[in-house]
Amino acid sequence: MERFSGLSLLRHALGGHQGWKPFWREPEPKAEYDAVIVGGGGHGMGAAYYLAKEHGLRNIAVLDKGWLGGGNTGRNTTIIRSNYLFPESAALYDHALKIWETLSQDLNYNTMFSPRGVLMLAHTVHDVQVFKRHVFANQAAGVDNEWLTAEECKAYCPALNISQNIRYPVVGGALQRRGGTARHDAVVWGYARAADAMGVDIIQNCAVTGIRRDASGAVEGVETERGFIRTKKVGVSAAGNTSVVMSMAGLRMPLESFPLQALVSEPVKPDFPCVVMSNTIHAYISQSDKGEMVIGAGTDAYTSYTQRGGLHIASHTLDAICELVPMYRRLRMLRNWGGIVDTTPDRSPIISKTPVKGLYVNCGWGTGGFKATPGSANLFAHTIAKDEPHPINAPFSLDRFVTGRFIDEAAAAAVAH
Repeated sequence: MERFSGLSLLRHALGGHQGWKPFWREPEPKAEYDAVIVGGGGHGMGAAYYLAKEHGLRNIAVLDKGWLGGGNTGRNTTIIRSNYLFPESAALYDHALKIWETLSQDLNYNTMFSPRGVLMLAHTVHDVQVFKRHVFANQAAGVDNEWLTAEECKAYCPALNISQNIRYPVVGGALQRRGGTARHDAVVWGYARAADAMGVDIIQNCAVTGIRRDASGAVEGVETERGFIRTKKVGVSAAGNTSVVMSMAGLRMPLESFPLQALVSEPVKPDFPCVVMSNTIHAYISQSDKGEMVIGAGTDAYTSYTQRGGLHIASHTLDAICELVPMYRRLRMLRNWGGIVDTTPDRSPIISKTPVKGLYVNCGWGTGGFKATPGSANLFAHTIAKDEPHPINAPFSLDRFVTGRFIDEAAAAAVAH
């Protein structure tokens, strides 16, 4: 794998950029692998990378029914933070945030991580009570979070409207300065490039159609559109389609899948310095490196496997954004899209072994999957390689829905769940 640097860029520029090589191979599937990852998004591709890098497994395949990063990885609004309420959640997301901080150097690929700060606005007495509880819980757990008055919110993000004559006036906010954004495509491409260099086979446009089990009930391999692949370990990281894939092994998952919409405006000059989120008006906004305003909404009210949602959801979100940041009222929207989010009853993820020997699952991230990408992938790889959870993801096992040890983060996602 070529090492990227300023000198390598200059060398290619002097050569008319004719010497660039593909980031990864396009191999045919082998008959057998040590492990197969189902899902070529950030979580799945990252798990393959860490299996190869940290656990010495090189005979690995990543299978995706479409193109690499074409699911939720390429459809989210790229927000990164770790200010969740419960210690188990804070530890999980802060593990991810710490990896984000050095990920570009680790992969030798610019993920465009930008720790610009995430500001979560409070509009009511209830909001203030909830967010202050988050702030104090985070500080006790060693996770950065601080309370700002409305005036301090305005100073941090000058575009905000904090006047008292709007529908939901801003009365304060919780700020995590280490939070921010990253380039979603770059993350999965960086993982793919590094994993491929260690021998991982990335097989696109290869849908899994079945999971075969032997006489003892253990995983024997996967059926795909391109034939049967034998393996003793299968890791499923298929986001909103997890229930469908897991049903192939006879497992019913505690998941519901919903459409989640996002949209972007025409580009403008840089003038929005951070990420702003509001639970009460169901909206969040940041500015991309190209200048577009990236806007996200809450989930649609109905379960669906479609990558689109109701127009009224986007319209409601834009109404709220125009009130919160009135100087954007004349911006034109360029495009909108949807992803499929999978949610659990307690709104916390599952990174776990399953009752089927050799079958592992990483799912249930709801609207918060992107922020956890490197941490989730790292812990999922550990679980697959060791056949036991890491202490950080042990509380997020599948059996908590039997024991009742829930981690109820319904208020922590600030928007949809």
